[in-house]
Amino acid sequence: MSPVTLDWPTRLSPTCIERDAALVELRVLLIKGLHTGLSGRAGADEGFIEDVAQMSLVRILDHLHTFEGRSTFITWALAIALRVAFIELRRKRWNNVSLDELKERNPDLNDATDPSPDPQQQASRASLIQLMHRLIQSELTPLQRDVLLAELNGMPQDEIATQLGRTRNTIYKLGHDARRALKQAFENAGYSVADMLSVFTETSPQSHP
Repeated sequence: MSPVTLDWPTRLSPTCIERDAALVELRVLLIKGLHTGLSGRAGADEGFIEDVAQMSLVRILDHLHTFEGRSTFITWALAIALRVAFIELRRKRWNNVSLDELKERNPDLNDATDPSPDPQQQASRASLIQLMHRLIQSELTPLQRDVLLAELNGMPQDEIATQLGRTRNTIYKLGHDARRALKQAFENAGYSVADMLSVFTETSPQSHP
């Protein structure tokens, strides 16, 4: 019988005598699927894939009750494993990047340049950037500024939380409150949300994969 057609939830249940064998079998299938799904990804070597497979087994067992059978169990399990892998790859990418480095990399929105050749548009944009800079300094707390800067540079919230010694929920709220405060201040100054977003989309670096 093909492993895909087996009753995996039953075999993986704590009371099943086949559980240990099922875990070994599932781990092998996850490793095989991860090799395919992560082919060509920097950092996805054999050791990384084996670690991700082990972490994924724990995640799968914790969420076993959520499997609804809309796809095959292996497809469902591999989707979990790939999510774990991408989170870990992103975390590895930022492990050696500090918030202080981000401040040096992008210390001032005024460093941005307008690609438009129209002098009037350039002047208008420069005015918006200067306003945004003033509002970031005057309307946000130091923590809110740190979180917003890190998010604009693409740093994951989990990594921001680790570096600032806060919970992920706290980082989410800091970022949310910062954006809300900037939106209100920008509108109070007579500009639209679209004007504010245009500053961020042009000045922030490309998101990291």
